[in-house]
Amino acid sequence: MTLRHSYAKVVPALIVLCAAGFYQLVISNKVLAVSLASDNADIVASGAGLYQKHCASCHGAKLEGQPNWQRRLANGRLPAPPHDKTGHTWHHSDALLFKITKLGTKALAGEDYETDMRGFSSELSDKEIIAVLSYIKSTWPVEIRQRHDKMNQR
Repeated sequence: MTLRHSYAKVVPALIVLCAAGFYQLVISNKVLAVSLASDNADIVASGAGLYQKHCASCHGAKLEGQPNWQRRLANGRLPAPPHDKTGHTWHHSDALLFKITKLGTKALAGEDYETDMRGFSSELSDKEIIAVLSYIKSTWPVEIRQRHDKMNQR
């Protein structure tokens, strides 16, 4: 095989990879504009109902998560974490929480990552995802919400 033939195979692959990377960058930049509305009573009320319908079966009706959520199960997966102040949800930016909820954990951690957290893009609109996350944030103590707001500003 000549060098010319090698380039003929490599260049199209590079173009596809660059296009995929550009697409992901555009998606990432779009997601960076996400801002939760935990002080908006209407959005929070809507989010509370959506949370009960789509999230509570795994993360608990009171955002308490599953027992021993930090210890892997026999299948290698982690139980659903709490979304209240005892969990780690508030350690993540609005944009990352949105992306995890919309696309699922595998989309961020890679296909090899074992998780039950699927994406909800086919069931919830972007506005509904923001409402759910706004509801969750509204339940955190003021100090944690302020810390979360500062993190989002960085």
